[in-house]
Amino acid sequence: MKFLINSQALLRQLTQLSGVLNSSNTLPILDNFLFEIKGGELTISASDLETTMSTSMPVEAKDDLLVAIPAKMLLDSLKQFPEQPLNFTVDTKTFGIEIASDFGKYKVSGLNGEEFPKAPELEASAKFELDGAILSRAISKTVVAAGNDDLRPVMSGIFFELYEDNVRFVATDAHRLVRYTRTDVSGGGSGSFIVPKKPLNLLKSMGSYADSLVTIEYNDSNAHFTFDNVSLMCRLIEGKYPNYEAVIPKENPNKLTVGRQDLLNSIKRVSIFANKATNQVRLKISGSELHISAEDLDFANAANERLTCSYAGEDMEIGFNSRFIIDMLGNISADNIVIEMSAPNRAGIILPEEQEDNGEDMLMLVMPVMLNN
Repeated sequence: MKFLINSQALLRQLTQLSGVLNSSNTLPILDNFLFEIKGGELTISASDLETTMSTSMPVEAKDDLLVAIPAKMLLDSLKQFPEQPLNFTVDTKTFGIEIASDFGKYKVSGLNGEEFPKAPELEASAKFELDGAILSRAISKTVVAAGNDDLRPVMSGIFFELYEDNVRFVATDAHRLVRYTRTDVSGGGSGSFIVPKKPLNLLKSMGSYADSLVTIEYNDSNAHFTFDNVSLMCRLIEGKYPNYEAVIPKENPNKLTVGRQDLLNSIKRVSIFANKATNQVRLKISGSELHISAEDLDFANAANERLTCSYAGEDMEIGFNSRFIIDMLGNISADNIVIEMSAPNRAGIILPEEQEDNGEDMLMLVMPVMLNN
């Protein structure tokens, strides 16, 4: 069985899919791409059992085909070809594959595609649609706060919370939290699910869907993202997401407004001198002055800087992990930010002074660290 395909077009599709592959797999067939041809359309799939991603493209072929081709060998070889047509010849009995190019011929052993794990069928599902640009932005804004703790798997993904008149995306690792709300989108009713980071990072890395409409179908165990010629099915994280609203202080009488980039640059400089175990920086607010300091008593290192700011509230001194603050400040592009605080032992809320996008409502939160007096 033969088919003809453009080398660069194939490489683009395989590069998109390669993020699904694990460096080590329990099933050897997962080290392969699944090639399936039906009616002149080639669908290529990759899977790690948790996430299955497929892309489709037209191909010149007379017959249908189902074969698994070693992923690394195919990717590495395609990277060495300039753009040209490639002829694939597949022995449907032995699954041996011969690739003919302008330079010569290459042989590789494939596997029976019937052995490739099939993506689950979604039953009793609900679905809604999102602009690709909105989904891409939501993932970028929230994934930075998702955790990596295997003991708390529910915190290692992004929580999708659906309502009739808005959709919320929430991520937290118990030290920081991002709640990103889109009021210009309908979730098609109430529902919620937790998506792991890996499939979301795959979507994030694919800028191609920003101009597309993404359909998200989900049930209790899986979610299915489809757009253009791409399909991504992933297993959801089981468990109940923590009551994140409970950690967001409702009364925050102390409000600090300051230039985002000035504060970010200052904390980056000062944190170099902080204790490497705690990364603690101290914010001392008095009138219209913000003092930023850090010290490492073990090595007698210290740094102090001062910024002008706008402040309404009582004088306050509060400590934060500089790494988390830097992540949060780098996650927004507003010129000015507002930090709302209630007490030195309560979480600080970081908001852009003006929301950056119509229909967007973004709140970030960082837990304080105990100050060493």
